[in-house]
Parts: sequence; structure tokens; C-alpha cells
Amino acid sequence: MEPRDAVLAVLRDAGEALHWTVVQDRALRRGLLDPFEHPDVRRQIQTALRSLVRGGEVERRSTGVYAAVRRDDAEA
Repeated sequence: MEPRDAVLAVLRDAGEALHWTVVQDRALRRGLLDPFEHPDVRRQIQTALRSLVRGGEVERRSTGVYAAVRRDDAEA
């Protein structure tokens, strides 16, 4: 799984804001990221988070804390 997808999966499953280190830990523990396939996990998690914030899929709540943006199709 790519870091971007792993970050989204962790944040969506959590249903709450998480510090990026918790996102990283959960992605590694759940086997979503392989540290041998992605050697610099820390940098890749942070890069993915910045990209997801720019794309509007994740919001930054405070320094280092992020949450998935809810998209309720029922309200549309």
C-alpha cells in the first residue's frame, strides 16, 4: 500500500484526529506500510499528510494533528 492510502485508511478508521506519529505507528502495526518497501516512513507519512491537506481529504487540527474530512453523501 502506498503511504497516502495508508494515512487515509488509518485516519478514516480512527474517526478522530490523530498526531502524525500515531498515524505512522498504526500504519506500521497494521501492516499497511512495509518499512523495507518504504525505507523513510517518517518522511513519506509527513509528505502524504501535506498532500492530503492540500487536496482537502485531510484537515490539520493543530501542530502535527490531523483528521480525515467527512464526506456525507446523504446530505448532498
